Amino acid sequence: MKFETNTIGPTSVTTTMQMVLLALLPGCLIFIYQNGWGSIINLVLAVLAAITFEALAVTLRKRSISSTLADYSAIVTAVFIAICLPPLLPWWIPILATGFAILLAKHAFGGIGYNLFNPAMVGYAMILISFPTELSLWLIQPDGFSHSLTESLHIVFNGGLSVIPQWDALTGATALDQHRDLLLQNSAPIEIASQTKGLFGARHSEWINLGYLIGGLWLLKKRVINWHIPVSFLATLAVCTLLHNLMAGNTLSPGLNLFGGATMLCAFFISTDPVSAATSNRGRLIYAALTGFLVYLIRSYGAYPDGVAFAVLLANCATPAIDRLDSWLSSHER
Repeated sequence: MKFETNTIGPTSVTTTMQMVLLALLPGCLIFIYQNGWGSIINLVLAVLAAITFEALAVTLRKRSISSTLADYSAIVTAVFIAICLPPLLPWWIPILATGFAILLAKHAFGGIGYNLFNPAMVGYAMILISFPTELSLWLIQPDGFSHSLTESLHIVFNGGLSVIPQWDALTGATALDQHRDLLLQNSAPIEIASQTKGLFGARHSEWINLGYLIGGLWLLKKRVINWHIPVSFLATLAVCTLLHNLMAGNTLSPGLNLFGGATMLCAFFISTDPVSAATSNRGRLIYAALTGFLVYLIRSYGAYPDGVAFAVLLANCATPAIDRLDSWLSSHER
């Protein structure tokens, strides 16, 4: 994002976070339509947990609760976590992820403006590593409202989908998961395409990505973010995918990679975090290119079919070096 968190006033932070939440709406609404009441429950639990943990942290740090909560940064973190989670998880998983993000990834480093890593991605990565089975149980989409609110609450507060007989018949792999499984089985390209491709991207998740793209373009128009990170990230991911396809053949297509998983969410919302990203325009181009390349590597060769969270966190590790490199280059250009 365009502002420097250490120097901007709280009003500007609040306005920016509010605009980010508005920009998330198109993608979130499509996500909710496809995943039903479980996704709404995740959002409510994560937001309530974020407010609670944020209030606890600022109280322990003897800061003003009202002014800290008013900047909406905790709510943005909670929303990022919730929209990365499958529906109908056990209730404590979104709470645990949000608590880890707020208390350890954010306030342990000094609060907003001082965190080294993107808090939402830290929280999500922690539960992804800890509970891989639960985080792979996506409902067959788009059939999210097949369970009523009452049924969904019963599932969430009584152990998740495992309480339902034949729960495995209700869940299915995401398009990126399924693509990888079919490749490992040496399936025919036509079979892979028929089971994973939608109209222009990955089956079902293409529409969610389109929603985030619309919201991201609105943020660009409003100059809440600049173009360097989204363009560099998407261009790097697209080029790497095209080259891989030319050399290896039956791999992820550019459509699946760009409109699958959390690609557009990463391009316009996650990787543009003003604190954990590079600070200069040249540094942002390098940072985003590294993130896009890491997403490509993880999706093509790693153990996780999406890889956005780990790519962002690894790029966050490189941010200080990127900033120093840019500073050195700038001093030698004078």
